[in-house]
Amino acid sequence: MNFDVRIFDEPELEFGGQQHHPDPRLGLTEAGPLQTYPGDAIKVGVVGSSKTIESATVFFAAMANGFEGKSEKHPNLHPAFPGLGNQNPFRCRFDIDANATGIVTQAKIDKIVKEPSHTKAVEMAVDAIFTELQALEDGGNSPQVALVALPVALIDRVWGAKVEAKSSTESEDSSGSDAPNFRGMLKAKCMALKFPIQILWEDVIDEKAVISRKVKETSARNIQDEAGRSWNLLASLYYKGSGRIPWRRSPKEGEFAACYVGISFYREAGGQQLFTSAAQMFDERGRGFILKGKRAWTESRGRHPYLTKEDAKELVVNVLQAYWDHHKHYPARVIVLKTSRFRDEEAEGILEALEEANTEMRDLVWVQESYSVKVLRDGNYPVLRGTFVDLGGKGLLYTNGSMPYYGTYPGQYDPRPLLLCPHSSCESTIAQIAEEVLSMTKINWNSTQMNQKLPIPIRAARKVGEVLKYVPEGQPISPDYRKYI
Repeated sequence: MNFDVRIFDEPELEFGGQQHHPDPRLGLTEAGPLQTYPGDAIKVGVVGSSKTIESATVFFAAMANGFEGKSEKHPNLHPAFPGLGNQNPFRCRFDIDANATGIVTQAKIDKIVKEPSHTKAVEMAVDAIFTELQALEDGGNSPQVALVALPVALIDRVWGAKVEAKSSTESEDSSGSDAPNFRGMLKAKCMALKFPIQILWEDVIDEKAVISRKVKETSARNIQDEAGRSWNLLASLYYKGSGRIPWRRSPKEGEFAACYVGISFYREAGGQQLFTSAAQMFDERGRGFILKGKRAWTESRGRHPYLTKEDAKELVVNVLQAYWDHHKHYPARVIVLKTSRFRDEEAEGILEALEEANTEMRDLVWVQESYSVKVLRDGNYPVLRGTFVDLGGKGLLYTNGSMPYYGTYPGQYDPRPLLLCPHSSCESTIAQIAEEVLSMTKINWNSTQMNQKLPIPIRAARKVGEVLKYVPEGQPISPDYRKYI
């Protein structure tokens, strides 16, 4: 059997002045953000211990002066951060106001650390932090975005709760673990605040902070150099604090107005009901819009979740209405990426909704993250990012891999490809879908590195689900994507 193998070029991104570059960091340096913030500075609040608040203030002052790159061997992988002077990459400053800080006292931290119940400890940490964030909003110095600078002691406790608490769900359950998730619980609690939050571990702002080996091993987390941390942190704060888009995927000439929809699944906290989450991405402006779907069903023990025909149709009708409210027209094309296979009735519901809106071009794609087939490359390096194999209608796509632009493979483990399984109703070819999916991996405003694995609709839907599972039924949810990432 012959396979069609090709390697896609690294997708281009669009920045200010309609300038293009594949690298977010160089693109920002040369052209600035796609959507420029009109003010001089974004006001940043900080909640944490006395020490982490002080460390954040010191680190922000250092970022303003810039940092050298990590090494000369791979300058594109570890570039310098040029600082926040005139014509800096974000075209604005990031200021911490001394009156926009909130201290979680050491007495509270000690009490949380000593609490034996994992769930109770996480709830106590969330409540302590939320109290200070609420005080920032109620005071006269409400920030545009707030950092939650977690001290090491809290990191050990809340991460340990997630790892050590016994989950009642099976490892293959599509809704994920039901162990207490600090991030999801805090984001859900803070949803009603006027400003979004950015959770920050202490070692990001203080290299002397020591994260326990247990946390390092279970989180598979590697701390970057100071320049890399600056790029990623400020890109996220720019998006969250200004509401402006730093970059977007470069539209191709003649490309139709399109709407990207990611569908993932989550189980409500402490319950058995399985719900869907949908993160709709407006491609024209890169805006994220959050929708909560109806209850999902599963074929067996939480595996292969799906929607009924009626619920699938209603979800897409709501997506199209949200798009209309924003653009005053329906998209010419809709791309639905889902983390489980499309059942016939589910696809029928989606297609009916699209037909009623006269949206003729559509692509429904099941994105699988694990597949037994691997591609090998001569030499010591893994296959190139962008490697695509047509498997007779399905597509194997390496969104991670060796990158000539970086001069190396930037990962720790052998890259694992995505398996793209298009529904029979798809308009595009599998190669066209794969190339588009690759471009969507670069829309992650929490990171400026190019080797992202998942396309943004799937990644966003996952992050949304982690938060929505902790929102009580009947409580309004925010449609603002900034509140979830």
